[in-house]
Amino acid sequence: MSSIKAITTAISTIGKLTVLIALLLLSPMAVAQQAQDNKFVVILDAGHGGNDAGAIGIKGKEKNINLNVVLKVGKLIEANMPDVTVKYTRKKDVFVGLKERTEFAHKNNGNLFISVHANSISKKNKNRKTIKGASTYVLGTAKNAKNLEIAQRENSVIMLEDDYNSKYEGFDPSSPESYIIFETMQTAFLDQSISFAALVQNQMVNVASRTDRGVRQNGFYVLAYTGMPSVLVELDFICNPTQESYMLSEKGQDEMAQAIYNAFVTYKASYDGKSDAIAAMQQAQAKAADYDEDRHIEEEAGDNNTTTECNENKQSTETDNSATTTQAGERIYKVQFMALPKKLGTKSKEYKGLTPVEVYYDKGYYKYTYGSSRTREGIEDEFRQARKLFKDAFIIVMQDGKRVE
Repeated sequence: MSSIKAITTAISTIGKLTVLIALLLLSPMAVAQQAQDNKFVVILDAGHGGNDAGAIGIKGKEKNINLNVVLKVGKLIEANMPDVTVKYTRKKDVFVGLKERTEFAHKNNGNLFISVHANSISKKNKNRKTIKGASTYVLGTAKNAKNLEIAQRENSVIMLEDDYNSKYEGFDPSSPESYIIFETMQTAFLDQSISFAALVQNQMVNVASRTDRGVRQNGFYVLAYTGMPSVLVELDFICNPTQESYMLSEKGQDEMAQAIYNAFVTYKASYDGKSDAIAAMQQAQAKAADYDEDRHIEEEAGDNNTTTECNENKQSTETDNSATTTQAGERIYKVQFMALPKKLGTKSKEYKGLTPVEVYYDKGYYKYTYGSSRTREGIEDEFRQARKLFKDAFIIVMQDGKRVE
């Protein structure tokens, strides 16, 4: 019996050694493969290209600015972040369809999609040579005519493609009705997209010295169909000769690329769970949320009289609970109907006629409420009225300026 036990023990030991040796021999390959599989993949998308020049300035074309900045961003990431894989939708002056860009992002299992563009407004606009600033878009519906015009311009490249009507399943970039689809698109990645967009805006202001035109939402095809956190960066206005010169310069392109890279570094660190990066991202969100889109609408529409309205909007959107005088510790019922990463003016069309509207700030969002009562029964009429306009409206309880239920 002892000899059988000895043989069994020997076989067991040999088996364990064999397995151990195999693991040691295979481990470098396995580790390398695992490291490759675990790499964060960022998709860099230079807008336009080839026969699609994009917006055109006095000296330059948007497609070239976009490509130069994207290549510089990619170079910074590749040189400094070995745990990140960079994939480019284009690395030279070629035309790439919008559908091909989104399919490329899917095929390469992207974790983040960054599309880079330069902005412009109509040649008939009297502000054409003075308008300036960077903005970063996440997926959403066009909130005003000027935003819809931007989305239509960026999506219009679809019409350069053969058989675009069947290829894009009837999506017509020139038809406002086509953009209704974006109201029902999955928003699983919206919070992450807004987070990164806020970081980009912060860096574009502080590193590239661009005027802050804020984080916005719009119906861009490439944001809708990527299936990952996605943003579209409008670097500045190529129709403004001063801003065009900056975007065409090596200095300008270096600074804008550095800004996007810095934002990505923070986002990636937050993705990895580093607390200081998470805090920095939250600060950027709070600052981006302070942006009021209404202050720029008239400038884009050609009206120069924006200063007074801008100041009024900024002052009037602070939290105001004066509708019901409350005492410390008292619970107040309100109807919350909307949450946005930005402030709106007191007369914003977004409210669909609800008035007065109050706002409180919570976790990176401005949350808008209607009505105020000390009892739940007392808020029911306002709740029914709000639900007719906002199907997701619900009743909340506030105490000392904070939501408790």
